[in-house]
Amino acid sequence: MKLTRLVLRLLIGGLFIGHGTQKLFGWFGGHGLEGTSGFFDSLGLKPAKRNALMAGVAEAGGGALLATGVAVPVAGAAITGTMTTAIRHVHAPKGPWSTKGGWEYNAVLIGATLAVVEEESGLAWALAAGAAGAAGSFAVSKLAEQAVIADEPGPVPFQAATEPETSVGQTTGGQTPETSRT
Repeated sequence: MKLTRLVLRLLIGGLFIGHGTQKLFGWFGGHGLEGTSGFFDSLGLKPAKRNALMAGVAEAGGGALLATGVAVPVAGAAITGTMTTAIRHVHAPKGPWSTKGGWEYNAVLIGATLAVVEEESGLAWALAAGAAGAAGSFAVSKLAEQAVIADEPGPVPFQAATEPETSVGQTTGGQTPETSRT
């Protein structure tokens, strides 16, 4: 194995492990799942918590696979998918340059990751990983949008008022709490 390929796998994979665990657990100065969910919600990535969880798992898991050299095309697809999503929802409107919050850094990460996939598994696998990651990013976004529409609550039916619940052993209107509920 070439030393540079190992260094690239460890560097990119290790940093993606860190990036994913920032989202999932708040490690390395991250915001954790709740903070990431809030950010994703502000971006319109709904359901936010599910998207934050998927992004964190894809980044940490893809990073771990890449760093260890196991299932490298799967790692490439996972990393490409999360970076494609980041480009689409955060960076694309800002143009290419990272100095203005653009997508250049994400594109470099995709390119470097797919170069490692090609070195490890061949050009066909690199192309497949890139295509699968990008297509997966779009598909997951569409599925998430459909899930949000399905999860939106409908009108709340009228409910009659009930007596307030009490703690065990207290009575309400001469009845035990268990018999006072309607």
